[in-house]
Amino acid sequence: MRRKLLFFLITLLAVTMLVAGCGGTQVAEDKDQEQAGEQGSSETETHSYLMATGGTGGTYYPLGGSIAQVWNDNVEGLDVTVQATGASVENLRLLASGEAHLAMAMNGPAQAAWDGTGDFDGQAINNIRAVGVIYPEVMQIIAPVESGIKKVADLKDKRVSIGPVGSGTASAAITILNSFGLDPDQDIKQFQENFADAARKLKDGQLDAAFAVLAVPAGNVVDITTSKPVTIVDIDGEGLQKLLESDPTFSPYEIPGGTYKGQDETAFTVSQWAVLYVQEDLPEEVIYNITQLMYEKTADIAKGHDRGNQITIENALKGIEPVEFHPGAIKYYKEKGLM
Repeated sequence: MRRKLLFFLITLLAVTMLVAGCGGTQVAEDKDQEQAGEQGSSETETHSYLMATGGTGGTYYPLGGSIAQVWNDNVEGLDVTVQATGASVENLRLLASGEAHLAMAMNGPAQAAWDGTGDFDGQAINNIRAVGVIYPEVMQIIAPVESGIKKVADLKDKRVSIGPVGSGTASAAITILNSFGLDPDQDIKQFQENFADAARKLKDGQLDAAFAVLAVPAGNVVDITTSKPVTIVDIDGEGLQKLLESDPTFSPYEIPGGTYKGQDETAFTVSQWAVLYVQEDLPEEVIYNITQLMYEKTADIAKGHDRGNQITIENALKGIEPVEFHPGAIKYYKEKGLM
């Protein structure tokens, strides 16, 4: 009897040890798989970002889409989606609130945001950082030749589109009108819409003039000239001097005669800079990569939008101050000997 009991106990102990051994092996295997899974997820980490651009009828939206495509194609784990917006002023607010991670904006509104002036009076935005200049922003005041408008002063009492609400175009238009002694709320019949809509109204005779920040030549302006010749209203004289003194983010710019049908002589206007801005806490390595690609893959960007040909490293640092650069951009510029 004792022998049978001893045999039973030995057998039970052996079975228990076997089961425990199998269980331990499974736990070890599960742990190894869990650790491998964690390592794998780290290697394939995705950075999903939203970039605020502009209206679908302007330059920011399609150009932003082309830039984002180049980033996504060349940076593993990066997924940038572009969002149509009201452009510069709205974009800076979206960036500051965290609703957008990257944004295209004119340097003038960005400086106002940093200082808490103009459209951002008393509400300074300092949690944004600059990546670099994308291309020159050329202000064009377009008027059909038949309107007789040639100078800014001629806009008085006329039907004028100053650009969408919250856009850098509208902000610049107001500054320009004020420099020429015109009150945008009283001295013109003011309209605010994107330039695609304004161009249609110019063709149909529903507007006398429209402010727009566009490429030179601008496709939408060329389209207007299929129906009627246009004048690019001159921004010059004393008004220009007042403008440059009040806002040094503007620079004189000349549009060669013959650029548009009806515009036979050189047009004198102004330009600012379109700049890429980002949230201050985005990873340094990500911003380094997108900065490098933006200036070294311009041919690829230009395949999606011809304005890509105007992205140059020579312009990268122009008109940025007092906004600070992101450390990732600084790293790239130091490598290129620009900082």
